[in-house]
Parts: sequence; C-alpha cells; structure tokens
Amino acid sequence: MKFTQDISAQISRLKASLMNADAVIVGAGAGLSTAAGFTYSGERFEKYFSDFGEKYGFRDMYSGGFYPYRTPEEHWAYWSRYIFVNRYMDPPKPVYKTLFDLVKDKNYFVITTNVDHCFQKAGFYKARLFYTQGDYGLFQCSEPCHNKTYDNEELVRHMVIEQKDMRIPTELIPRCPVCGKPMTMNLRADDKFVQDEGWDDACGRYGRFVNAYKNDNVLYLELGVGYNTPAIIKYPFWRLTAENKRATYACINYGEAFCPEQIEEQAICLNADISEVLSKI
Repeated sequence: MKFTQDISAQISRLKASLMNADAVIVGAGAGLSTAAGFTYSGERFEKYFSDFGEKYGFRDMYSGGFYPYRTPEEHWAYWSRYIFVNRYMDPPKPVYKTLFDLVKDKNYFVITTNVDHCFQKAGFYKARLFYTQGDYGLFQCSEPCHNKTYDNEELVRHMVIEQKDMRIPTELIPRCPVCGKPMTMNLRADDKFVQDEGWDDACGRYGRFVNAYKNDNVLYLELGVGYNTPAIIKYPFWRLTAENKRATYACINYGEAFCPEQIEEQAICLNADISEVLSKI
C-alpha cells in the first residue's frame, strides 16, 4: 500500500508540474515505444517474422537486423518488412496519442533517440521534434558519398509486396543515385551516419528552445530512457535541472527511475509503466 500511495502522490505532483510549466521538454527513449506495444520479440516477432526465424534461427527482430544474409535480396527482404512493421504501421497501444493530448496545448519540444516516427503519427508538430539517431523511413548512401537522405516509403512498400521466399527482386535493391553503391538505413550506428540539412535544422531548433527556457519553470519529462545513450537526454536533463531551481525533472521508467541526489527535491521518479502513468494523468 505504501508503494501504491507513493506512486499516486508522485503522479499528482507530475500532473501539477505539467499544468503549471512554462515549457515542457520531452525526452523519449526506447521504453516509450515498448510501452506503446512496439516489442521486438515474442508474439509480435512470431506474427511478422516467424518465417525468417524458422529459416535463419533468430528469435527477435534485433537479431534479424544483424544477421549476415548471403545475398542483398535476402537482406532487403528482411529489412523492408522490418521497416514496414516498425515505421509505417501504427503502434498497438495509443501511448503516443495520450502523451500528445497532455502536451499539445503546452509550449513543448521533443528530443528522442527513437527512430520509429511515432511522434508525428500521433500528431506532434514536426518542427518541435528532434530525432537524434535517424529514422527508419530514410535511406542514405552506405559510403556515404554525399550528405543527403531519401524517403523510402514507396520503395519499402514495394519490396514488402514483391518479396517471395524471403527475397526481393534484384531490381528493387536500393542503390545510391549519385555513386551507385548500396543504400542503407539512416540510423546512427557508426561514423557513416548522415546528418542532413533536416537533422541540422532540428538540432538548432532544439538548442534554441532549451536556451530560451533554461531559467523558467520547465518540466523535463524523461520517458523510457535507458543507459545505451545517456549523454543525449538523461545527463543533459539532470544538468539543466540542477542549474535551474525552478525546473522539475520527471522520469518514468519501469525499473530505472532515479536521479542524482543534487536534484532530488526537484525530481519526480516513477518506477512504473509509462502507459499507466500517462493515462492516470
């Protein structure tokens, strides 16, 4: 009962902070999409990738992404289906829509390491989003020979429709329109990640927003951010909160909700399911 009461009190604090904030900066990690039902193993894997799992021996979507397929036709058969399922399909649960309804009338900005585009699909304004790690919906040259990305929806959908026996037709293999070398996903995996003009613009808008409100009543709302890339969202949120006594840091993360002692009085840490907390707010 004590745990339940504590959670209830923290949710009430978070609701009040959200209502009273001059600005809300949302930092979102993989845990938010997991709460929305974008899981990469179990029932969802079996539903969409049981044929790949049976043939190649892996049991989750992440492993399938790193599998050394013998041919590009097999590689793109897997990846086109992966992109379609995790980028162009809606998440099973309306967590992103719930979040949007909570912040849509506030002065908000979103920084995220997620690459599944769920924010825009839920109604978030594109100019208030900063996707730091790329987008499943974009291709880039694998070299890369130039600093540009390409929308892939039409080609991905074509690959999904045309694939047979876990292979796509050879003519659908994406190649760079400049140098002719293979294309790849615009995902930050190494030093070949393309930060195009759109990325730079979003980075600039985010930086200006943070600076504009850094001394105001700001709610730094961290959702499902783990320790794969803490320097992008978690550590900056802690620092910005410590530097501004009017700020509030809120973390909702099942199993990993905590903060440094220096901002304990300004923090709301909820070791709970994101979907449940947002719906209660």
